[in-house]
Amino acid sequence: MLASAQKILLLVWLAASGGWIWVSLQYLNPVWTLAGVLAVPLIHAGALALEFMLMYRANRPYPQYCARPWSVLTSWCAETLISARVFYWEQPFRSNTLHDLPGSLQGGRGVVLIHGLLCNRGFWNPWMLRLRKLGIPHLAITIEPIFGTIDDGCDAIDAAVCRVTQATGLTPVIVTHSMGGLSVRAWLRARSADDRVHRIITIAAPHQGTALAQLATTDVARRMRINSPWLTALAAAEPLSRYRLFTCFYSHCDNIVFPACNATLPNADNRHVPSAAHIQLAHRDEVLQEVVRWLR
Repeated sequence: MLASAQKILLLVWLAASGGWIWVSLQYLNPVWTLAGVLAVPLIHAGALALEFMLMYRANRPYPQYCARPWSVLTSWCAETLISARVFYWEQPFRSNTLHDLPGSLQGGRGVVLIHGLLCNRGFWNPWMLRLRKLGIPHLAITIEPIFGTIDDGCDAIDAAVCRVTQATGLTPVIVTHSMGGLSVRAWLRARSADDRVHRIITIAAPHQGTALAQLATTDVARRMRINSPWLTALAAAEPLSRYRLFTCFYSHCDNIVFPACNATLPNADNRHVPSAAHIQLAHRDEVLQEVVRWLR
C-alpha cells in the first residue's frame, strides 16, 4: 500500500514538473523552467530544514544534547540525500526485491527488522545487503495499514519472530527504527514475550515521545506526543527489568525525535551517535556493528 502511494505521489510530482517545464519553455522566462526543475528537491530540503530548526531549539535547554551548528548543517545535508533515496527509490520501487532469510540458518542467530511510520521493508535494503554478505539470516516486515495504531504491528512482529526462531533454532535480535521501537514494546506488552528475543536494538525511537508530534493530528502521532496517555500506559505496564533487553541508539541531530534524550530508556544500554539525523542514524556503521556483535 505504501509503495503504491509513494509511486503515485512521485509520478504526480514528475508529471506536474514536466508540465510546468513545457509551459515555461513555451511562454515564460528560462528562470521559471529552472524553478520547476528544482521545485521538488527544494521543497524536500526545506521541510527537513524546518525540522532541524525545531530540533535545535528543543535541544538547547540540554547542553549535553545541543549540537554545534556545523554538525546540524552536515546532518541536514546527509539526511536530505539519504531520505530522498529511501522515499523516492528504495520504498516505492524496491521494497520487495530482496528476499528474507538467506545465509546459514540452523545454528546462526537471525535478525528481525522493523521499520517506522510512513516506511516499509524497503527501508532496510542496505541492511539486508550487508547481512546477506555476512551470512546472517534476516527478515524485514512491512506493517500495514499506513496510518493504523502502533499496536497494529503486534501480529506481524509475532509472526516474524516465530518464523526466524523456527528457521534458526535461536531467539532473534530485533532491530527497529523510529516508531518501530514503540511497536516492539507494544508487542512485548501484549504477548509477554521477553524470553522470545535475544536483544532489542532501537534506532531513533521516540520512547518518551517527541515534540514534533505536537504538530500532527493523526491518532498515531498523538500517541507519540510527550507524556501522551498511550505512552504513559505503556511505560506503566513495563517492568524496569525489561529495559535491560534494549540497546537504544540516539543522536543530538535527530530531526524527528527530540529532545534527544527521549530516544532513550532507563536501565537500557543507551548509545549516543553524534552528528546523525533520523534516517542517517540507521546508516551509521557503528549501529550495524553493534547488531553483529550481539549476533556473534
